[in-house]
Amino acid sequence: VFQSHEEDDRKVRRREKNRVAAQRSRKKQTQKADKLHEEYESLEQENTSLKREIGKLTDEMKHLSEVLKDHEKICPLLHCTMNFVTIPRPDALTSCLPR
Repeated sequence: VFQSHEEDDRKVRRREKNRVAAQRSRKKQTQKADKLHEEYESLEQENTSLKREIGKLTDEMKHLSEVLKDHEKICPLLHCTMNFVTIPRPDALTSCLPR
């Protein structure tokens, strides 16, 4: 009878210890899942922000390409018959500069 009572106590302690360990494990898993979810949300926000920035930069690139095309049409340096000259004329350079 004494041994049975001792075994019962051990079983109860082991079950309690196991229950506490299981609670700790579930809490750890929940914390890990919460952390991953927060990281996911943060990365989604960063991704949205970067896509917005890509859109702005793409628009700027298109605009600057158009400005360059328009400038190339009137740039005296590009239409000069002596493009092989290494030192451009100062008046040709100043005519290309924005006013």
